[in-house]
Amino acid sequence: MKYFQKTGLMLFIIGLVGFSLLPFFGSYQLDKEMVVEQVKDIHTEKMTEILSPMLGKKYNSNFAFISDFNENFNAYNDQLKSEEDWDNVIWDNYVFSLTKAATQGPVSESPFFYLVLTIGVAVLGALIYILPLHSREPEGIKNDGIYFSSMKSRGILGIITGTWLILFYIILYWFPEYLTNLILIVDPLSMALSGNPASQWFLYGLIYTLAIVVMGIRMFRKYKGNAYQTIRTVSVMFFQLAFAFLIPEILVLLNMPWHDFKNIWPLDYSFFYDYRIDGMLSSGALGMFMLVWGIILIVVGVPLFTYFYGKRWYCSWVCGCGGLAETLGDPYRQLSDKSLKAWSIERYMVHGVLVFAVVMTAVTIINYFMEFGLLGQATDQLHSIYGFMIGSAFAGVIGTGFYPLMGNRVWCRFGCPLAAYLGIVQRFKSRFRITTNGGQCISCGNCSTYCEMGIDVRWYAQRGQNIVRASCVGCGICSAVCPRGVLKLENGEEEGRLNEMPIIIGNKSIRLKS
Repeated sequence: MKYFQKTGLMLFIIGLVGFSLLPFFGSYQLDKEMVVEQVKDIHTEKMTEILSPMLGKKYNSNFAFISDFNENFNAYNDQLKSEEDWDNVIWDNYVFSLTKAATQGPVSESPFFYLVLTIGVAVLGALIYILPLHSREPEGIKNDGIYFSSMKSRGILGIITGTWLILFYIILYWFPEYLTNLILIVDPLSMALSGNPASQWFLYGLIYTLAIVVMGIRMFRKYKGNAYQTIRTVSVMFFQLAFAFLIPEILVLLNMPWHDFKNIWPLDYSFFYDYRIDGMLSSGALGMFMLVWGIILIVVGVPLFTYFYGKRWYCSWVCGCGGLAETLGDPYRQLSDKSLKAWSIERYMVHGVLVFAVVMTAVTIINYFMEFGLLGQATDQLHSIYGFMIGSAFAGVIGTGFYPLMGNRVWCRFGCPLAAYLGIVQRFKSRFRITTNGGQCISCGNCSTYCEMGIDVRWYAQRGQNIVRASCVGCGICSAVCPRGVLKLENGEEEGRLNEMPIIIGNKSIRLKS
């Protein structure tokens, strides 16, 4: 069995190395027809002139091609900017589309083969490694030796993994032109689903979905016998695969706006942007349904479902960010900071992001209905700042890249505005709580150790005090790892939800009167 798993691990490493090295292969050659095809009509003549020194020239690396492109393109724009000739500045970024069009070599000729050779081999290797896990072990949570693992306890392997994720996210978000070979290999899938060539976001969506599905299978093996964890994992796998990946691509195939029906404002911070509103309003009945459905989720769905089930209904059962954290991030949940200082920073940061999102959205909506007479296009600056700082740097680079360094819920805990909104409802008006039986607690600390949201669960358990925290996502791992059955996730009556039991004697408690 160990030999079988070692084979799987080797295949995964081979696929991952191939995926990492693939962008450096191939050559690049640009011609006039490519410029005409990829550039807007109003820019065709000027872009052909700007890039004339590159036409017909063969480049042996994307670095050389992109460097030459930027040098020619920026020289033209910089001169116009210095003369303050803003009307003739080309603001569109064509570097990615033209780099992709100019790509030559075996990858562009046989994309499906290289898709199988990289992503396919990595997925196969991961499954071969995962399927035999815990096959001869009894049911129960398997965390033996986790703090002796270099991958799971901020060791050298964890640091390397985190660094790779951070670099990949940075390049994906801001320099996708360097990933053209990787995007080319998923072109056949994109064409089959949406009828359009792949973008960096299709590549990202595919990898994201595969990570949740493959690591979800790992969750089945690790948490076998725990019905709550099994059903919860099936749920996040389904919502990611169907609602976040397949359905939006099929909508594009049907000439409808790309839309993730499970995504909710303010996590979907661009929902009220003018281009999104115009796109939905111009798409007939389905587009109107998208708009109305999104508003209903915000105004009715979040408060109602959170009242009955707590924020777990979304954060641990539906959300794609939560789905990745619960599957790919599960090996790192013990790395979350449990200190009071971290809790204090968390509350200021996550609610600060929520306030930012609310203010930005309010300004956007007001400006939209005033036909941009209030602030003109100034809202675009707000969108850019939020998109860069929160949507990209925080949610992507830090939120996922820091899994091996700070635990798997960095984004959900410190930055997600929807988690903050759900948390406020959960804390003050919800039936959800985690009940504790203080008389049975042996203070082993498993619950606190594996709480991904940094809650010191043991502190509550020792006192027999219900856990009612805005940050709790109801993942149920604290209950699963408890050897005495002290913790239980409940949706009871509101009465008695908040309790304080400072002194525990057996299964009873004494309440101190001030």
